[in-house]
Amino acid sequence: MPAGVTLGALGVLGFSFSLPATRLAVAGLDAWFVAFGRAFVAGLLAIAYLALSRAPLPSVTQVRRLLIVALGIVVGFPLLTSLALTTQTSAHGAVVIAVLPMATAIWAVLRASERPPLKFWLASGAGLLAVLAFVATGGGFSGSLSLADGYLLIAVVLCGLGYAEGGALSRELGGARTVCWALVVSLPVTIPISLYTADFSRADTVVWLSFAYVSLISMFLGFFAWYAGLAAGGVAKIGQIQLAQPVLTLLWSALVLGEPVGWPALVTAAVVLVCVVLTQRSRVTSTTTLTAQPVR
Repeated sequence: MPAGVTLGALGVLGFSFSLPATRLAVAGLDAWFVAFGRAFVAGLLAIAYLALSRAPLPSVTQVRRLLIVALGIVVGFPLLTSLALTTQTSAHGAVVIAVLPMATAIWAVLRASERPPLKFWLASGAGLLAVLAFVATGGGFSGSLSLADGYLLIAVVLCGLGYAEGGALSRELGGARTVCWALVVSLPVTIPISLYTADFSRADTVVWLSFAYVSLISMFLGFFAWYAGLAAGGVAKIGQIQLAQPVLTLLWSALVLGEPVGWPALVTAAVVLVCVVLTQRSRVTSTTTLTAQPVR
């Protein structure tokens, strides 16, 4: 199996528990604290990693691109999903998150200069339809669109941007250093908001364990594998592995949160697997030539 696919799959596996963990965390912590506090914690870890690895400072141009990455993955997606999950279930959130692979592919065209062929878009669209059909009929969605759905939609757009920009930048900095620098440049925002919104009066062990997960895995280590995979295999192509994320999220929701998920999950998982394989067999061209850096 190509390294990009393996790394991308590891990243998706780590991210698949993010919504259930966030749902548990916001039950006892302020949503703003969950969003910015996890970036604060991850930012401290990032400083340690960059210092130990003696990472050189990014250039001015790279800093500007890191700010785009931070807007998507450090601020936008964590904050908007945290706000949405104060009123919606994790399974419901999987409905909108299912469009993230398509959003990532579109941003890959706009920001990473990639040109997927028609069969790629057909396979990606088929996987998207399969996931949406599953979550719509398998207990993942009910009711009309709400403010929470609006938060999730904007979160997906910003996250796709952060994935595409970060994946392209990882070809220059490496996956680990890209996410670490994005976290560091965000600290002037994440530190004061975290301190201002800190209220631990309702936090119990489950809440803290959930917060630890979104801080260590969702906001830090998961991106080591994810960005390295995007850099090695291409943003658009590896991004389609996310098609499996909503199904995994619903399974986690059933196991941890007790939300019912029926047998259609197995059928959908098989369809998604086929679609992912088809997207990985598509040759995605790029209008720019960039050299992928090894994982650091």
